[in-house]
Amino acid sequence: MLVASIMDIVTSNCDNVDKIKLKPMLSGTAAMRDIAAALEVIEEGGMHMDEPPGSSQSDDDDDDDGGTGLKGIGMEVLGGTTIVGLSTSNRSMELDESKATHNSPSFNKLNNTSSVNTTVIPGLWDDLHSQHVAVPFAAWALANWAMASDVNRSHIQELDFNGHAVMSALIAPERSVKFHGSLVAQLLLKDENLPMNDFISDWSSTLLTTVSQASKADDISLTRVALSAFLLSLERCPGAQRVVMEKGLHLMRETAKRTMNHKSVQESLAKGMESLCSGDMRLSLEEGQKWSCILLPWVFRETSSDAIRSSAITILSRICEDYGPSSIPISQGWLAIMLSDILKSRKLSLKGSAQPRDKVKTQIDQANVLSGTQSVNQLASAVVNLAVNGDSFALEDFLTLEPFINTYKNLKKGTIPKVNALDSALATLKGIKAMTEICSDDLFSQKKIIDYGIIPLLRRFLLSDDYEKLSAIEAYDASRDMEAKDHGDSSVVDARDPSSVRVPPTAHVRRHAARLLMVLSVHPKVKKMILEDKDWCNWLDECANGKICSDLKTQSYARATLLNIFCNDDDDDVDDDGDGNNGSKNNGCARYGETIFLINPGMSHWECSGKGRNSNNNNDSEGGLESPSLDVIFVHGLRGGPYKTWRLSEDKSSSKSGLVEKIDEEAGKQGTFWPGEWLSTDFPHARLFSLKYKTNLTQWSGSSLPLQEVSSMLLEKLIAARIGDRPVVFVTHSMGGLVVKQMLHQASAENRGNLVKNTVGVVFYSCPHFGSKLADMPWRMGYVFRPAPSIGELRSGSTRLVELNDFLHELHKKKSLDVLSFCETKVTPIVEGYGGWAFRLEIVPIESAYPGYGELVVLESTDHVNSCKPITRTDPSYSETLQFLHKLRAASSYR
Repeated sequence: MLVASIMDIVTSNCDNVDKIKLKPMLSGTAAMRDIAAALEVIEEGGMHMDEPPGSSQSDDDDDDDGGTGLKGIGMEVLGGTTIVGLSTSNRSMELDESKATHNSPSFNKLNNTSSVNTTVIPGLWDDLHSQHVAVPFAAWALANWAMASDVNRSHIQELDFNGHAVMSALIAPERSVKFHGSLVAQLLLKDENLPMNDFISDWSSTLLTTVSQASKADDISLTRVALSAFLLSLERCPGAQRVVMEKGLHLMRETAKRTMNHKSVQESLAKGMESLCSGDMRLSLEEGQKWSCILLPWVFRETSSDAIRSSAITILSRICEDYGPSSIPISQGWLAIMLSDILKSRKLSLKGSAQPRDKVKTQIDQANVLSGTQSVNQLASAVVNLAVNGDSFALEDFLTLEPFINTYKNLKKGTIPKVNALDSALATLKGIKAMTEICSDDLFSQKKIIDYGIIPLLRRFLLSDDYEKLSAIEAYDASRDMEAKDHGDSSVVDARDPSSVRVPPTAHVRRHAARLLMVLSVHPKVKKMILEDKDWCNWLDECANGKICSDLKTQSYARATLLNIFCNDDDDDVDDDGDGNNGSKNNGCARYGETIFLINPGMSHWECSGKGRNSNNNNDSEGGLESPSLDVIFVHGLRGGPYKTWRLSEDKSSSKSGLVEKIDEEAGKQGTFWPGEWLSTDFPHARLFSLKYKTNLTQWSGSSLPLQEVSSMLLEKLIAARIGDRPVVFVTHSMGGLVVKQMLHQASAENRGNLVKNTVGVVFYSCPHFGSKLADMPWRMGYVFRPAPSIGELRSGSTRLVELNDFLHELHKKKSLDVLSFCETKVTPIVEGYGGWAFRLEIVPIESAYPGYGELVVLESTDHVNSCKPITRTDPSYSETLQFLHKLRAASSYR
């Protein structure tokens, strides 16, 4: 009996029933009569005895224990010793509780020759002071046999063909019987050689009840074993899944709340919920909302395992997919918590950094953290507003999570804020933008948000139309309110005019979601997720080809993402742990970052020719088409952008602006993007790129990186994208020319790739080779303008500018580089006042715009802003550039 006691204590209190590795003590080929006896004891709730020894009975009634008149469970344990659980009374199934004491249960030890001897075994199980000893012992024996062999399991199922005995164990009052009954159920369900029967759904319901009751009593070992069996019942029996979805989800939810500190239980519950949601069945909207307060902590808790996170993310994605606009509070809340968590990490990083940080870089990081904090607050407000306008009861626990709880508590009682689809979409937009700014060059943060489920969340923002539908619902509700008010319904207060409902900026949401996806698409985990999703791959391809996306940036992001994910040349630059240098080794195929835009990404030379091959990395012809022979890179200047700098101007008059920071803000926003619409047609022999980097004129509008840091950052991105493997031409405006000069100088000094060797030409539009009057002005008026570091480097007479110009001059002398420069001839308005007053300035005079070598084209009646914005194809600012490219292409073919 000591062996039996130890077995019960060990198995019923182990940390994880799935990890039990004890060698069964009972036979692997148990006698059918022993198994039948154990099943009978369990099913009937106790044991029965015939007449006491000495009573008259026929020889035909002699039993198997030597004619003693006793019936029980006989099994050999050690050395031929047999132990049996018996009742001390004739027919009772349990002891009289009024007479029961801790020492009252008796065990009878029998051998082949001895008579019955009663031995008292106190404390064998926790519940023996009031329950019959035979049932717990029979349950233990049955579990031991089931562990011992598949033959025993087959016999158990054969004898208990209707599952009643196992069910009796599951509903027994004794805790140890429930435990071992659950273990038997688990072992039978786990054996795939055994057929499943209809009663499994009944087992499943009872097991789930046991799980709930055990967790309530903080009995974690019983919770684990019952939960393990419950999960197997869901896997083996579709009927069990239906029963649980209809009647048992609240028990799983309550168990999850009670066991937050028990990882193995949480992992099993997460696995069970995922299996329930992965088939044809779905959670109701109300259940999805109630589960959200459990699923999101599963995603973000530090103690959550990868399996828990994966299951939670899968379930959340399914809820969002099933309920579209009704699930926006959940998807927004997911984004808000993710951003909040990343901000905490960034704040700690900024605070605890032992490395001396560049002042401007620190200012940028701090500005990103501040912007991110504001975005979290906006997201929290949007989530609360949508939730209280919907089913706030179902989302009540969800709203008690951070960062929503304060906003929720501060809502005035009885007031329900108006739902605004525009404000909701704007909050999401700002959240995604803030996330991208923080994570763009932070591999640790990138890995965290990937683990937190940012990829399926971005898929939702890109492929769904939740905000469009929300706006349509808002307009419909407004029209209904107006109609009811027109009919004199006094219950309608402050009905909105349907015409006042504004369309949310969904295109911008998709643009920045695509941007973040592109940043993350170099990670192996992300590649795998997208490649396995055919719908997503098709969407990206159609967007890149302009079929479903009209925004040029979104098209570029989509194509760059495809190029990144179809590159399978894993050179460990970015590994599963997020370590690496983001592709700067240049050992594999191209990796595109967010600073590089692909112009006309729908053209054939950008097409991915299949998995494992990146067509743009090869100089071979694709499908009979000539492979591009040049890479042309457009680099904007101060306050410019990768597209707006190169858009046509309506005329050659200067773009007006009220502030010095706005010098190029409004220029060419709606005009034709001539590199994409003209040059790609007139010069189809090149891949066209446009670069982006952050610049500001003054510190009032935010910090920008100095020239050297900007150039260094762009150089890394160009090398990662394999730009420099073929002849390169840079087309630059204003400070962009200096950025390129600094970049080439650094690449030469550090012997980085082939960029310098393969750069065959540079076009300079109004480049301040020797400084700018605009840079001189704020330094003389520093107290007013607070010039940014990038502007300070453009002052006239800067020795650094002279050094850079001399470096390029040497390349030109060696005839390895050709240069074309354009010069403005008209002053540009800088600051305008009332009554038409304006301060005007010649930003880059001719003596600074001409580097002293190469060809110079003077643009008549053209100011600084418009020097790179031709009106027509015959405009010299376009025709001369086109001619220059043709000349370089012809020359490069002989190199």
